[in-house]
Amino acid sequence: MSILRLPRAVFEALRAHGEQTYPQECCGALLGRPAPEGWLVEEAVRAGNASAGSTHNRYSIAPVELVKIEREARRRGLQIAGFYHSHPDYPAHWSATDLAEAHWLGCCYLITEISSGKAAVTRSFLLAGTTEEDKRFDQQEILIEE
Repeated sequence: MSILRLPRAVFEALRAHGEQTYPQECCGALLGRPAPEGWLVEEAVRAGNASAGSTHNRYSIAPVELVKIEREARRRGLQIAGFYHSHPDYPAHWSATDLAEAHWLGCCYLITEISSGKAAVTRSFLLAGTTEEDKRFDQQEILIEE
């Protein structure tokens, strides 16, 4: 099982983002560096939910915003390690739509269940595989660092 390492402040900030946008889904990018066992995340960057009409159960980051996030990460010597989003009143587990719309192989997809406006369970999944045809989500261990 791969490991996603997050500073406590980043973990709390992305969970707070989900609470603030409830009952809509929040979303953003995770910036960090690859590590032998997975990813070491240094920062979470909030993004606007650009999903057309279904922001209570879908998320999308506009391509222009994603390019800006990626450029800023590179400028700082970081990479996009993955993405995060919330599931309002739905378990912190990937959906068929989440898998179909995930394309960054080797990156993590972190999901926080927001239950009645409060952050509950947070889980992370690594998008594994070598092609679109064999991609899958493998659960990751989350290590919160002080």
